Amino acid sequence: MPKADKPDRADPQIALKNAADLLAHDPQLAHEQAQEILKVYPDTVAAKRILATAFRLQKMPQKGLDVLAPLLDGHTDSPDFLHEIAQCQGGVGRGDDAITTLRKAVTIDPKHAAAWQSLGHQLAVAGDEDGSRQAFQRHFELSTPHPELVEASRLLRDDKVGKAEPIVRALLKKHPADVTAIRVLADIGIKLGQLKDASHLLERCLELAPDFHAARHSYAIVLMRRQKPEAAIDEAEKLLAQEPDNPNFLTLKAYILNRIGDQSGALEIYEKVLKDYPNQARAQMSYGHTLHAVGRMDEAIEAYNKCIRLSPEVGEAYWSLANLKTFRFSDEDIDNMRKQVTTEGGDADDQSHLAFALGKALEDRKEYDESFKFYGRGNAIRRLTHRHILKINVLDSLRQVRALPRAFFEQRKGWGCGAPDPIFIVGLPRAGSTLLEQILASHSQVEGTAELMDIIAISRKLGDKKRENPAGKYPEVLAELTQDQVRELGESYLETTRIQRTTDDPFFIDKMPNNFRHIGLIHLILPNSKIIDARRHPMGGCFSGFKQLFARGQTFTYGLEDIGKYYRDYARVMDHWDEALPGRVHRVQYEEMVADTDAQIRALLDYCELDFEEQCLRFYETDRAIRTPSAEQVRKPIYKEGLEQWRNFEAHLDPLKEALGPEVRRQYSIDL
Repeated sequence: MPKADKPDRADPQIALKNAADLLAHDPQLAHEQAQEILKVYPDTVAAKRILATAFRLQKMPQKGLDVLAPLLDGHTDSPDFLHEIAQCQGGVGRGDDAITTLRKAVTIDPKHAAAWQSLGHQLAVAGDEDGSRQAFQRHFELSTPHPELVEASRLLRDDKVGKAEPIVRALLKKHPADVTAIRVLADIGIKLGQLKDASHLLERCLELAPDFHAARHSYAIVLMRRQKPEAAIDEAEKLLAQEPDNPNFLTLKAYILNRIGDQSGALEIYEKVLKDYPNQARAQMSYGHTLHAVGRMDEAIEAYNKCIRLSPEVGEAYWSLANLKTFRFSDEDIDNMRKQVTTEGGDADDQSHLAFALGKALEDRKEYDESFKFYGRGNAIRRLTHRHILKINVLDSLRQVRALPRAFFEQRKGWGCGAPDPIFIVGLPRAGSTLLEQILASHSQVEGTAELMDIIAISRKLGDKKRENPAGKYPEVLAELTQDQVRELGESYLETTRIQRTTDDPFFIDKMPNNFRHIGLIHLILPNSKIIDARRHPMGGCFSGFKQLFARGQTFTYGLEDIGKYYRDYARVMDHWDEALPGRVHRVQYEEMVADTDAQIRALLDYCELDFEEQCLRFYETDRAIRTPSAEQVRKPIYKEGLEQWRNFEAHLDPLKEALGPEVRRQYSIDL
C-alpha cells in the first residue's frame, strides 16, 4: 500500500489538495495524508475536515465527529463544515441532530446543493416524506442550469410523460453530456418500462459523473428489475463506499438481498438502520416484510404496527397486516383505517392499500357487502395507474398457439440443455402454487427459491420490443434459433438463476405463475425440466385474485371482467400445450389436493421422479423463507375453509361469471 507523502512546508495547499483528491478513491491514504499535514500544521481546519471525512468513509463516523465537534463553535457560519459534521452525526444515528445541522447549512447557503441532498436523505429516514421530496427537489433544481429540465421533472412526477419527454430530448440535443438530463430521460424510460434503454442511459450518466449518487441508486433498481442482482449489489456497494452509513443506501442493499433470498443479511441491515433511526416508518415496514418471509410473525406484526403508529396514512402497513391472512383487525384498527380513507386526493398507493385492507377486515367480520365495496374501491384505484390491455393478452395467447404447434417441437426433439434441475410451477396467482412449492421444497433433494423472472427476461430479450415494433418478435423468433442457440439459452437460464440457490440440492423450483405462457420456450431450452400447472376452481381462483393487491404485475386482477377473460385465455393456452406437448405438464387441481392430500402429493412426487419422503406430507413444518401472500397459510396444515369463500360475495360476481363463459363452466361442471 502506498504511504502518505510528507507535506511540503512551503506550500501546504498542495498537500491539502492531494489529500482531498484521495478521499474519493482511497480514504485510508487520505486519512494518513491528513495526519501528516496535522503533524506539521496542527491547527489546520481543512486538514481536520479531511481527516473527519476519511474516518466517516472508513465506517468510523464517531471518530470523525470527535475531530469536528471541538471546532463547531467557531464554524457555525460555514455551510461546508456544517454539512460534514451533519454527515458524521447521521452516521452515528443522531438523525435529529443531523437534520438540525443541515437546516442551518441550507439557511446560511440556500444554494448548497449537497447539503439539500443530505437533508433529503435524513428526512427520508426520519419519516418526513414530504420534506424529503422537497429537499431532493431543491437539490435537483440547484444541480441543473436548465429551468426547462425542472419543468420536465415536474411533468414526470405528475405522470405527464408525453409532455416531459420531448422537453428532455430537445435539451439533450443541445447539451448531450448533461448528466441530469440523461438521468431524467432514464427516469422516463423506467416509467415506460423501457428498462434496457434506461440502463444504457444511466451507464452513460455514470461514465460522465461517477459520483452522481442518485443516478447510481436508480441504476441499481433498474438492474434488479432486469434480473441482474449481482450487478445491483455492486452498485449498492459503490454507494456505501462513499457514504457507508447512509441509511437509504443501506436499505437499498437490504432490498436487493431480500430479492435474492438472503433474508438474514437483509435483517441485519434493517436492524442496524432501525437501531439508529427507529422512527423510519418505511424501514419498519420493510423490516416487517422480511420478518414475515422468514416466519417471525409476532415480530412482523410489531414492525407493521410501529410503522402505523409513526405514519398512520401509510396504507401498505395496514395491507401488510391483512396480507398475513391469519391476522384479525380490532374495531379500533378498523376505525383508524376508516379515518385515513379520503373521498378525493390522498396518495393513490396508500388509498388502494387501505381499501384492500378494509375489504379483508370487513370480510373477516362477515360484512360482505361493505367488504366488496372496499375491494372494488381498491381495484378501481389501481386500475387508474396500472392499465391492463385485454387485446394484448388475447393476441399474445393466439401467437403462442399459432407459432408453436406440435410439429414445431417434433422437429426439434433432442434440442436444448439436458439438465433436469428446474421444476416450474405455473398457473394463475392464488391457485395453490405456494402450497405446491412448499410441499416440494420439503423434499431433501429440492430447493425452493422464488418467483423468478429469468424465463420472462429471456422471452423479452428474444422479443426485442422497440417503439417501432411494440409487438416484438417473440414467440415467432423461436423458429429462427439454431440448436446451439437453444442449448445456450437453457444454459444461460441455469447460470442466471444460480444466485437464487443457497444449497447443493440437485433440483430447484421456479414458481413464476406467468410462465404458463412460456411453456413452449421452457420445453425447447430445458426439455428435461418439470412443469406443474396449479389449477383452481375458476370462481374461487379469480375472486381470490381480485381480493389480492399485488405489488407489481398481475394488472388483469383489477377488474372482475378482466380477470375472468384472462382465466379463459390461460385455460385456452394450457389446452394448447396439452395438445402440442402431450403429457409434458402435470396438473394439480387445488380442490383435489385439499380433498385427498396424500394421494395428490404422491402423484406429484412421482411426476417429478422423486422418491416419496414423509416430510412432504408435513410440509407445514419446513422452515424456509417464503415471499408470497400465502406464506402464513402454507406454514399450517391444509384446511378446507377457503374453498367456498367466493360464495359469500356471489351477489356481486355476475360480471366474473359472464366473463368466464360457458366453456370454463362446462370444464369444471360447477353450479354457477
